[in-house]
Amino acid sequence: MTWRATILTLFPDMFPGPLGLSLAGRALREERWAIEALDIRSFATDRHRTVDDTPFGGGAGMVMRPDVLDVACEAATSRNPGAPLVYLTPRGRKLDQALVRELAAGPGVTVLCGRYEGVDQRVIEARGMLEVSAGDFVLSGGEPAALLMLDACIRLLPGVMGGAASAEEESHGAEGLLEYPHYTRPAEWQGRKVPEVLLSGHHAEVARWRRAEAEAATRTRRPDLWEQHILRHRAEPTPRASAETKQAKVGRLDGHPAAA
Repeated sequence: MTWRATILTLFPDMFPGPLGLSLAGRALREERWAIEALDIRSFATDRHRTVDDTPFGGGAGMVMRPDVLDVACEAATSRNPGAPLVYLTPRGRKLDQALVRELAAGPGVTVLCGRYEGVDQRVIEARGMLEVSAGDFVLSGGEPAALLMLDACIRLLPGVMGGAASAEEESHGAEGLLEYPHYTRPAEWQGRKVPEVLLSGHHAEVARWRRAEAEAATRTRRPDLWEQHILRHRAEPTPRASAETKQAKVGRLDGHPAAA
């Protein structure tokens, strides 16, 4: 089944944008994924196609109306059944690789791109939207964040990337580490040499070097990720503990109590 992205936006011409190029563009032409952008204004009922109004309680800016958005969301979700409805907002949970993998593994995603000061809270709650933030910064609208999120998902779809190993070793993979540095020809450039271990042809030593560099980069650049990595490994059972647990389960299944 084709992974499908349905976008609710005031600027449908922004899609597919850069997603129509490179690997994502080729996958789009191969129908590994599909995209449809719906203009929110087409769901407005007045002759001016109004989608926003002044905020209750006063304040600067405008807020997107819940009645217009609800009709738009109904149309979008009916086109993409089973896909989560994501609202991109600085107030949401931060987008990370774990969420990207979850979205990529599903049937697709329906995305609401907000504008102005944001969206009326009532429609967010009524529609059970998943609020997601692209990072700790503010954009002029949800469209750039949607492109970012979609690109991260599309590259994980089957057949999009050339080699599965690339996704396994890159930053924010299963280990939660940043990626090790890369080098290519020439072996010496402006007096800077490629690390000797990478020229040795010794695959085990190269693997050890890359692991050490990944750990060092994570520890110094992203101490938050390093702490999560350490906690994850502490929580994992040791090989001996796993074997003992397995043996205990076998003993119970055989009707014999496991030794204390």
